[in-house]
Amino acid sequence: MKPSIWRPLLVTALLIFLFDLFYGNFMKQASERGTEITYTRFRDELANNNVKRVSIRGGFLKGEFNAPVSLPPPGDAKAAPTPTTYFTAYIPAIGDSTLMPELNSRRVDVTAVPTDGTGFTNLILYLLPWVLIIGIWWFIMRGMRSQGPGAIMGGFARSGAKSYTSELINVTFSDVAGLEEAKQELREVIDYLKDPKKFQQIGGKVPKGILLVGPPGTGKTLLARAVAGEAGVSFFSISASQFIEMFVGVGASRVRDLFSSARKAVPSIIFIDELDAVGRSRGAGFGGGHDEREQTLNQLLSEMDGFDPHEEVVVMAATNRPDVLDPALLRPGRFDRNVVIERPDWRDREKILKVHTRKIPLSADVDLAVIAKGTPGMTGADLEGLVNEGAIIAARENQTVVGLQHLERAKDKILMGGERHMVISDDEKRITAYHEAGHALVAKLLPSTDPVHKVTILPRGRALGVTQQLPEDDRYHYPRTHLMNRLAVALGGRVAEKAMFNDVSTGAQSDLKMVTELAEKMVCQWGMSERIGAMTFPRGEEHPFLGMKLAEEKTFSEEMAWQIDQEIAGLIRSAEEKAKELIYTNRAKLDALATALLEEETLDGRRVDEVLAAAP
Repeated sequence: MKPSIWRPLLVTALLIFLFDLFYGNFMKQASERGTEITYTRFRDELANNNVKRVSIRGGFLKGEFNAPVSLPPPGDAKAAPTPTTYFTAYIPAIGDSTLMPELNSRRVDVTAVPTDGTGFTNLILYLLPWVLIIGIWWFIMRGMRSQGPGAIMGGFARSGAKSYTSELINVTFSDVAGLEEAKQELREVIDYLKDPKKFQQIGGKVPKGILLVGPPGTGKTLLARAVAGEAGVSFFSISASQFIEMFVGVGASRVRDLFSSARKAVPSIIFIDELDAVGRSRGAGFGGGHDEREQTLNQLLSEMDGFDPHEEVVVMAATNRPDVLDPALLRPGRFDRNVVIERPDWRDREKILKVHTRKIPLSADVDLAVIAKGTPGMTGADLEGLVNEGAIIAARENQTVVGLQHLERAKDKILMGGERHMVISDDEKRITAYHEAGHALVAKLLPSTDPVHKVTILPRGRALGVTQQLPEDDRYHYPRTHLMNRLAVALGGRVAEKAMFNDVSTGAQSDLKMVTELAEKMVCQWGMSERIGAMTFPRGEEHPFLGMKLAEEKTFSEEMAWQIDQEIAGLIRSAEEKAKELIYTNRAKLDALATALLEEETLDGRRVDEVLAAAP
């Protein structure tokens, strides 16, 4: 039976009332003490018949004037005087034998207070604050004990993990499209959780920890929930950032609470999302060994390593930064199995689109395979957003079904950015048209380049125009020829501006940035420089903890750094010369593309082919 809270509240209210009663009376008496004056000033006012009454207690007296007297504040004789009616003063230690006769002669009302008459009151006033403090503390501690351990920290020690029973989890492998290899690896865990005795009889052990590694949005969390749904066991889900608090030791307490809850519900699965929030390598961060994050990591390592061999608790975690995890997390006995979840290919993308369109009415012209092939590099979360965006566009147009044009517009919005309505002058529009025509022309004339999907001079996202290329199939290897052609395509817009207007603009800023970064990777990471050869250099790499480029100690000489700079510049110059050659020898095709863009504003791949075929 839950204890009533009314009794502690009534007792606390009574204590507050008594405190107010005693101290209210005490403060009232203190307020009547008035301003402290000297004994000489008191005798002067008495001589002027301005004293109405006095109360004498030992060597202390207080009283009231007949008329207000202006007195300076105590201790500050230079301050502006304030009128007062009540006063206090001290009788000199040597006494004053003439005081009482003069008070009687002036007809002053005199009250004598015994010095030992308020001993009990003084005792109460002295003890009452301690009684209040001890009483309130006792009731708070009693309430905390009734709520169990952890209440003293106000619930901070509790993990806060979301718990799902087998009845609440309605996600299975049928809801996860693609990822067949990952599903196959996880089926062993499901079989163990369903029938652990089959493995225990022959001495088999299930992996204690399974780490799901992959880019954001590839379905790691969904896959973990599907494992719990297939196995029909309890599922505890928490983000690693929830372990960290401003109070030292709270993270470790939450880890203990999480694993304690999971052990009470065996067989069960613990899922920790974004493990890198607490699992980064120790000793390379800030705060030293007493850092709260490191204490949380140490507790996590201890809990995983302290498992009973057949405890039937499986820990799953997800991260997109496996390179920064502490090696102790990845050793056998902890997260000893890594399941890599890559971006889906076009076949898996088609399956994912079918899952997300199960509850969306589609028109007859929708071919999900076409959409899947036109969305290379998209993850499951991206495809879900694409379908949702297409449904929003169809509803905005008061359509009852989602058509192919709605999904195409949604795809363009995600890949190229939303359309912006800007007032652009004719001159700037012409510059943009030739810039985008230069990209498209070089891309069409060079072999081993991705096909041109769409060219537009309508402002999208942060760009005034966009030339979109989509590969025919997913790529996993990029030859040097392909990368050099990509550099030439990126520089085609700048070269076209120079060929037409004999000048360049700021519109090529993003192109130049991409070209420089790609050329740097070709030289420093992929060994595509004939002069430098098959060597790699830690130049421009991201710091694993801060996630950005830092000035690091160079492991190569200044001469080699100069050669790297020369090779990067040489690759860019070579690509620019190739773009110049194509544009200057096909000037009529460039003009035709730019004219078509100025008239139609947007050209798809087929229309680009028609314009180039009709040009001389």
